Amino acid sequence: MAVREGSLEAPERRPIDWRSDAFYDKADLNAELERVFDICHGCRRCVSLCDAFPTLFDLVDESDTLEVDGVDPADYAKVVEQCFLCDLCAQTKCPYLPPHEWAVDFPHLMLRAKAERFKAGKTRWRDRLITSTGPVFKMLSTPGVAQAANAAAAVPALRKAGEPVIGLHAEAPLPKFAAKPLSRRVKGIAGNGLAAEPSDRTTGKVAIYATCYGEHNCPEVVEDLIAVLNHNGVPVKVLKDARCCGMPKLELGDLERVAAAKEANLPTFLSAIDDGYDLMAAIPSCVLMYKQEIPLMFPGDADAQRVKQAFFDPFEYLMLRHRAGLLNTDFKRPLGKVAYQVACHQRVQNIGPKTHDFLSLIDGTEVTAIERCS
Repeated sequence: MAVREGSLEAPERRPIDWRSDAFYDKADLNAELERVFDICHGCRRCVSLCDAFPTLFDLVDESDTLEVDGVDPADYAKVVEQCFLCDLCAQTKCPYLPPHEWAVDFPHLMLRAKAERFKAGKTRWRDRLITSTGPVFKMLSTPGVAQAANAAAAVPALRKAGEPVIGLHAEAPLPKFAAKPLSRRVKGIAGNGLAAEPSDRTTGKVAIYATCYGEHNCPEVVEDLIAVLNHNGVPVKVLKDARCCGMPKLELGDLERVAAAKEANLPTFLSAIDDGYDLMAAIPSCVLMYKQEIPLMFPGDADAQRVKQAFFDPFEYLMLRHRAGLLNTDFKRPLGKVAYQVACHQRVQNIGPKTHDFLSLIDGTEVTAIERCS
């Protein structure tokens, strides 16, 4: 069957061949960048999504030929730098994803360019530092250090002095650090007396992957999630030995560190699955890593596929429980008008608007979704 314009066949994301020599070949990469940029230039559907596309189109429109062949390949990096791998272009806009014959996967092409740049030693020290969330966040969330770090971040003079040293803008928002991380707040199994009730898709028991942000920055969010799950009859345990998911290193192009994070985390996840637990994380990016990016980086890894099938977005999980008649919908009060920002990495999981659907179950609640990147 011929591939038709508009990609009427179901789109697919193909495995990332990141361990081949060709993946890092500069000439081959530039040829593919030129090919895809030319397709994007002729389409321009994604111009409103992020700065990568306006940057590309400005380069084209300001070139001598008004085409991609007039753009200096050295300037391709300007486009790559503006991509943060939100995945929205591929999942919500692009009509040329495989199996279309043009086989455009813009985010994974940007990932390839970032990986080539990292392997060539062209990434900045600042970026290598701030993507090392595991050791950096662990150090900054220790008692005493957390309070000092939070206080220092609020002093304009200190921020200004640190700007030329670290490379972070003095007015850039910084995360706050909790002096008492999640692993010290939640002990054992929360809701230990609850009897797990499985459904067709869920086991009724959840192992929560805390993530760097949930462990060190905003443990209250995970505590609230645990309370919601317990309220709905789901016992919960927090996985204590898991490391960073690797998303920051993915965005840097440091794919070997992503692989190391996967190797460190899979035994913890698999042990929980073997004990009858579903997996969940409150941070959409971390869920996406194990639902999409890790399986595409390791397509032949059966363990990675097992983890993929067991991982859930919180509201995806709650709506599955609702469909099975296992959700407590005895809501006591309306929420009125609610606006919520739909995280990019939740949208691209292809699970539908589950947060919207859940909030809409509450009588007297009007939900408005803001589908713009944060």
